[in-house]
Amino acid sequence: MSNNEEAVKKGLFEIGALNTAFQKYFTGKSYHNSLVKENDVNVTVSNVSFEPGSRNHWHIHHNGYQILLVTGGEGWYQEAGKPAQKLHPGDVIVTRDGVKHWHGATKDSWFSHIAITAGTPEWLEAVSDEEYNSLN
Repeated sequence: MSNNEEAVKKGLFEIGALNTAFQKYFTGKSYHNSLVKENDVNVTVSNVSFEPGSRNHWHIHHNGYQILLVTGGEGWYQEAGKPAQKLHPGDVIVTRDGVKHWHGATKDSWFSHIAITAGTPEWLEAVSDEEYNSLN
């Protein structure tokens, strides 16, 4: 198994199914397990897991926010115009309304987080391999 694969696959929350519904907004393979998705609750809560090298595209949450609770492995989070932050279990990220950002696994580690999301996402361009590969 590669770095942190067991910790992510056997974490507190089930890894979920291959994230085919959002694959066009990701580079690499990710997994999604919906924990809270109810019509009368204005947030979704999901366990999202990434294989090494996997990341989502740049995106913005309009009329809402996103909170990431890192639960396993190692990953990256970056807001436009700022340096990327390396993430570890226990880290918490708050992305405010309208902030362009992306998140995903490091090159050599699995990664998982709980995503608490409100609002409507606007999916943008992919994080380029050049940008991603320059992170260490």
